[in-house]
Amino acid sequence: MSTAAIAVPRSVRAPTNKWLVTISISFGTLMGAIDSSIVNVALPQMRGAVGATLQEITWISTAYAVALVLVMPLTAFLGRQFGQKRVYLICLGLFLLGSFLCGIATSLPALVIYRVIQGLGAGALQPTEQTILRQTFPPEEQGMAMALFAMAVMLGPAIGPTLGGYIVDNYHWSWIFFINLPVGLLGFFMVTSFVHEDPELLEHNRLAAETQRKNVDWLGIGFMWIGLGALQYFIEEGAKDDWFDSRVITLTFVLALVALAAFVIRELTAPSPAVDLRLFKDPVFLSGTAVGGLMFAMLMANLFLLPVFMQEILGFTAVQSGTALMPRALVMMLAVPIVGRIYNLVSPRAFIAFGVLLFSFSSWMLSHLTLDSGTSHIIVPLLVQGVAFACLFVPLTTVALTNVPRHRMADATGLNSLVRQMGGAIGLAAFATMLGTQGTVARAGIDAHITATRPEVWQQLQATQAGLVARGMDAASAKTAALQSMTGRVIMQSTVLSFEHIFLLAGALFLLVLPLLYFLRAPRIGPAAPPDVHVEI
Repeated sequence: MSTAAIAVPRSVRAPTNKWLVTISISFGTLMGAIDSSIVNVALPQMRGAVGATLQEITWISTAYAVALVLVMPLTAFLGRQFGQKRVYLICLGLFLLGSFLCGIATSLPALVIYRVIQGLGAGALQPTEQTILRQTFPPEEQGMAMALFAMAVMLGPAIGPTLGGYIVDNYHWSWIFFINLPVGLLGFFMVTSFVHEDPELLEHNRLAAETQRKNVDWLGIGFMWIGLGALQYFIEEGAKDDWFDSRVITLTFVLALVALAAFVIRELTAPSPAVDLRLFKDPVFLSGTAVGGLMFAMLMANLFLLPVFMQEILGFTAVQSGTALMPRALVMMLAVPIVGRIYNLVSPRAFIAFGVLLFSFSSWMLSHLTLDSGTSHIIVPLLVQGVAFACLFVPLTTVALTNVPRHRMADATGLNSLVRQMGGAIGLAAFATMLGTQGTVARAGIDAHITATRPEVWQQLQATQAGLVARGMDAASAKTAALQSMTGRVIMQSTVLSFEHIFLLAGALFLLVLPLLYFLRAPRIGPAAPPDVHVEI
């Protein structure tokens, strides 16, 4: 029999090594996630280098965040036009270019522009990795695929402050950007060598791209960019300008609402929408994505609250606070693969419910921190919290995409990533604002009991004043200093109380997501079918 007679279609290539694919595409996602938080610890040094005020230097973080959300929802749109692998490589290259330019920037305007370039590159990395992993791993291993994705997405913000603190303390601040270059170039080479797109999906995307080019949704993209940009600006800058007390912030919020409403209407009526919002008709995708956004709101709020508490209340340095946070990252690294491995053996809803309860319990433990707390008092609740986030992220990212067809996976992962990003930004802004409000309320409550007519207060003032006089201070100055000392202790204690209330509130609010688990009914994944054997001639 001739060779031609036994030939099979050439469209099927040799099996892809899924582990090489995973390692290859994780570099970019991890770097993008780290750069969302690593810059914050270096802002004081950067401010001095570029001659910016405290208000102006925050634009470095705002510019990156705004650019990030503008690209995430367009991942599928770009993938249909150019291919997922090519989009990933272009965006990774753009991210590395932005990193290099940020490292050599000498002025604030240049640094902000280069951070925009970096953010535009990072925007597509997360959703593209999620899409490629979902299409690379077989159905029965989707839990493990999302576990690997979780390690990059969740560990980035967790280790960013620690890494940034170490670099700033020992090297120049520019190295927080330069460190991306060797890692990114390695990832670029590995993606080029080991990641291959599915021929069937390539053909489907080619046909979809032809339709898309005939009806490019420029209006929808414009509404989306205006709406998301304005909303991200409102979230990032609102607290600094007292929210709706500022006319600019108020106008930005109104602009965001109008533009996003127009965007939704446009996408639901456009012949070829840039963003497939109809995916939210699936209750599993909707509820899974919503809970994921709430989870990231809690994660980012905790990443903000705990370092502030440790540095401003307990007197930790940036490196010490980062080191204290490391156990949470380490336990997540251990727990996430375990959750991914046993994902198919336990109901996703049971996993998520357990994670919600664990997080609420850890928040209750954190609400008992005091001025006398040390590292040991912080590590235990963080270990519990690390297990909680592992139990939440893997099932949520897996089950949310269960009913999504392969050819719509890029649309779904773009929306899923966007909601997580916006959830984290909203959570950070909301809890930072509530922290200030709770501090004012707590101080008012304490002030009502701090009067000179109370014997214990009078005794404290007299003891402090006597101690200062014994050290050589005159009576009038000693009395003033004693009153200032009492005021300082009141402020410090009211701040501690505000943190306690915020931690309790976070745990209580997260319990409200439990009713949403009713909609997370994912079909059970059976054993994998034996693969077809193809011989490429």
